Amino acid sequence: MKHVSILLLNHVNLGSMENARHGLLEANIYLKMKGKPEAFKVELVGLEQEVKLNNGLYTIKPDKTIGQVSKTDLIIIPPVQYDLEQGIIANQGFKDWIIRQYVGGAELVSLCLGAFILGDTGLLDGKSCVTHWQAAPQFRKLFPETNLADDSLMTDEKGIYTGGGAFSSANLILYIIEKFIDREAAIYCSKIFQIDMGRNSQSEFIIFSGQKDHADKAVKEIQEFVEQNFQEKINVNDLCLKFNMVRRTMERRFKHATTNTLVEYIQRVRVEAAKRDLEKTRKTINEVMYDVGYADSKSFRDVFKKYSGISPIDYREKYGIMEK
Repeated sequence: MKHVSILLLNHVNLGSMENARHGLLEANIYLKMKGKPEAFKVELVGLEQEVKLNNGLYTIKPDKTIGQVSKTDLIIIPPVQYDLEQGIIANQGFKDWIIRQYVGGAELVSLCLGAFILGDTGLLDGKSCVTHWQAAPQFRKLFPETNLADDSLMTDEKGIYTGGGAFSSANLILYIIEKFIDREAAIYCSKIFQIDMGRNSQSEFIIFSGQKDHADKAVKEIQEFVEQNFQEKINVNDLCLKFNMVRRTMERRFKHATTNTLVEYIQRVRVEAAKRDLEKTRKTINEVMYDVGYADSKSFRDVFKKYSGISPIDYREKYGIMEK
């Protein structure tokens, strides 16, 4: 039986913490139904004897404090709520304990914004990681040594597992159940909680709004021009002439400021506009394609799927206006 420590963080997201706990307990129920021993001993582990949440609305008592857990097998780090940097500061007491447990053989799981707590330990340096797509720019700024895989649903590297945003973290719990029990147990839990096991990307949920949290004024002007003129034919050489900048310099500064190349940025702006059209209008796929600056249907489909994870037709079926 694996000892699982779910961290009762200060400012913890209660829903995510409980989803993880219930998922593992349901796996135990499945095993009991099969006449098999339980796989997980699940405990809430905190820094203190009780934690107050939501301005004192809830008071939760952990099963144990970290001082009472000398050895654990699996640590689950749920997300914090509110300000992420304040969340990191409020949970500094877990840091050395997490590192010590990992060095001693424990495996680590971060759910959604829990990646920020894990990132602060330094254990993600040089490794792949995912978090909620909306927090990706802040994560990159705080933890530049981590390889953030924006569009992945989860990562598994050297005993560290990370899951994407919000409810998609449930897919990581199913992955853990499959890894430590078997696929049949994971399928059973997916049906109990009605979670789609077929997903492997969070791309279709990403809302691209441009990365403007930087100080390069010239790059911001280029971004604004692209966002206002994406329907037109735009190429990098024309942008160099317009903004009086050498191509190599423009591309270097743009990539440094936004983490995207210029071509990628133009593509992402166009795809986001196409997604809005597919969601809100009854335009044909070709009409949407022309309206966002593409003339070739294959190129449009390829670029759309690259950033959305699914085809324009599938996207419309999922998110478009329902036929009456």
